[in-house]
Amino acid sequence: MQAQPNEPVVFERDCDAALIPSGDTGVIPKGAEGMITQALGGSYTVYIQGNLFRIDGKDADAIGKEPEPTPELPDDATEADVERLVWDQMRRCYDPEIPINIVELGLIYECDITLHDNGTRSVAIKMTLTAPGCGMGDILAYDVREKVLQVPTIESVDVEIVFDPPWSFEMMSEAARLQTGMI
Repeated sequence: MQAQPNEPVVFERDCDAALIPSGDTGVIPKGAEGMITQALGGSYTVYIQGNLFRIDGKDADAIGKEPEPTPELPDDATEADVERLVWDQMRRCYDPEIPINIVELGLIYECDITLHDNGTRSVAIKMTLTAPGCGMGDILAYDVREKVLQVPTIESVDVEIVFDPPWSFEMMSEAARLQTGMI
């Protein structure tokens, strides 16, 4: 069942959640009542008693939704396959205030994937925000980290928020500029 904006929900089980905008994590108890304010990229933003919380897609069943499938790689995956899946996962990250994914917004400046001798990988991501004073940095970094960690073989993810060069509208994809009317 697709979530609708302003859809009421009752938590059917205890659920891990991240507080928006700080990214602090905790547990929302079974029986808590809230309102879905956004459902993009497989994650849900839920308003509960004056606070916004990010619910990961893997925990969607807690609010009566279908959980997101875990990303998969074929057994013979190449480094390009891993990189493509990492970028696909980042495209599933949305600013809670802007309904465009962070890749199309031009917020990802760098994504380096390191293969280790044991077959695991670490990922170092440099990203920015639409404005230095944007309060969503911590929750965006949390969401990027959580989604990229779902990629098979990814053992660690470091997300660094940088402001050089400063973000500008020109960094948005053409599709994002069209969607926002900034073309």
